[in-house]
Amino acid sequence: MGQRQVIVAGGGAAGFFGAITCAEADPSASVTICEATAHPLAKVRVSGGGRCNVTHACFDPRELARRYPRGGRELLGAFHRWQPRDMVAWLAGRGVELKTEADGRMFPVTDDSRTIVDCLGEAARRAGVALRTGCGVKAAARREGEPGFRVTLGAGEIVACDRLLVATGGNRASAGFEIARRFGHTIEPPVPSLFTFHVADPRLRDLAGVAVPDAATAVAGTALKERGPLLVTHWGLSGPAILKLSAWGARELHARDYRFALRVNWAPAFNAETFRAECERLRAAHPRRQLGNACPAGLPLRLWARLVEAAGGRPDAPWTAVPGTVVRALAAQVCDGEFAVAGKSLFKDEFVTCGGVRLSEVDFRTMESRLVPGLHFAGEALDIDGITGGFNFQAAWTTGWLAGRAMAGAAA
Repeated sequence: MGQRQVIVAGGGAAGFFGAITCAEADPSASVTICEATAHPLAKVRVSGGGRCNVTHACFDPRELARRYPRGGRELLGAFHRWQPRDMVAWLAGRGVELKTEADGRMFPVTDDSRTIVDCLGEAARRAGVALRTGCGVKAAARREGEPGFRVTLGAGEIVACDRLLVATGGNRASAGFEIARRFGHTIEPPVPSLFTFHVADPRLRDLAGVAVPDAATAVAGTALKERGPLLVTHWGLSGPAILKLSAWGARELHARDYRFALRVNWAPAFNAETFRAECERLRAAHPRRQLGNACPAGLPLRLWARLVEAAGGRPDAPWTAVPGTVVRALAAQVCDGEFAVAGKSLFKDEFVTCGGVRLSEVDFRTMESRLVPGLHFAGEALDIDGITGGFNFQAAWTTGWLAGRAMAGAAA
């Protein structure tokens, strides 16, 4: 048998990791990454505000799989073979140490995404992986009369390979989806998954940067609800309580054209009734304190003052002068506020989609197509997406590793 020829379409996290894994498992193989842009690993560079949220400190495969709105069931077995603990060890073996933050996100101790980019680049070079940039895969077809593929590259060049890994990401414009479709695969329509909400509301005006460490959010008229930190931005609302909601509700919110009523409990330790009772206790204990300077729920005072005004109160009024109608209205503002969402924005530069190759058409032991032998998929080319926190990268590492081992003919 001659030298195994492997082409990887896409130079992102999944493509690089698949290529490295394949080349390390079969050093005799010729492995080439074909990246359409001049900037491989672009999403790795911008992840986590340039710090790179590599993975998440969740080492139980079953618990890990629950973090994926789409793909969790299929990834469960895959995580028994390659999970965050394995990724941490892989990086440590190449001199990259990770740290775990309070919320479980894992970053390089350098707080610099270049550490991960350089590590992957060096691992690829050491393994003999060739990288061609500005040279994306445009099309692929079966070779006539023999196994493998004829692959058309950006400038019209045609090359042959035995194995083809499609790891072109979730961008609707990438060639990966069209390649898969021409081979008979079903493409679940790609729609954004991690995004922030546009809210133009006087209660939030000029409060950009104000953060609440624990809030409960829900989309009115649906079962969608989340809890976690909430951040006021220049354009509306963000933070994990919003991003997780956007991931689980990706398709439903898309169907609503991102226009819906968002319910917010800024202090989920309370409901309206218990919050009113807390207000009465505060009024009795500190009757002369100004309403705007004494929030029973410990909210940031700038936000609290806005909610007081929205409830018909005056921040400079003493608690003893606050009528019961204002207290009831204030309880509603804090525990059951409603905000009109009218659009979305990307979360920083981290574009994540749901949608992609239908999962039932892929063997998750090898990431090989069930329709076309020798064709593999990894990363966001698949209908897989996770919530924020390093889970999307972990899906890329896991599916890339499984595909790489299989393309090398190695047992996982």
